[in-house]
Amino acid sequence: MIRYSLRCAAGHSFESWFRDSAAFDKLAASDSLACAICGDSHVEKAIMAPALTASERASPAPARSEPTATDKIAGPGNPRPGPNGAEQPPLLSGTAGRVEQALTELRRYLSAKADYVGRGFADEARRIHLGESDERAIWGEASPDEAKALTEEGIPIAPLPFLSRRDD
Repeated sequence: MIRYSLRCAAGHSFESWFRDSAAFDKLAASDSLACAICGDSHVEKAIMAPALTASERASPAPARSEPTATDKIAGPGNPRPGPNGAEQPPLLSGTAGRVEQALTELRRYLSAKADYVGRGFADEARRIHLGESDERAIWGEASPDEAKALTEEGIPIAPLPFLSRRDD
């Protein structure tokens, strides 16, 4: 697995995990990636620092008996130091924290108020649109081709900024 820092054309930054770099390239080439914040499908890798394991580090950190400011968990009333020593806002109090909270609430709302139809989303959306199935809120999975076909047929759909439950 590999984690990439990503950026959309609107400038939103987010991270995502991929099986390998080829998996990212394949998804990007098929326009199957979308910004986790705005849904924009123009997503590129952003510059990121490499993650080093303990064996790759030049020298182990010196032992300390007293915790330092960076040992504390950043949060409300407990800012974190920036690279130049200037104070930065706590990690979870900024836009990313609010976006993650909103996504969590959206997922809870959908789980409570809409039927999860899994990979049968396109067929069920069509049946509802044609009056062959009871009208109700649904969510599930659709391939890019299925989503395009639904849109072309005038069936209202919207991409969700998180993965499905994968339990069907």
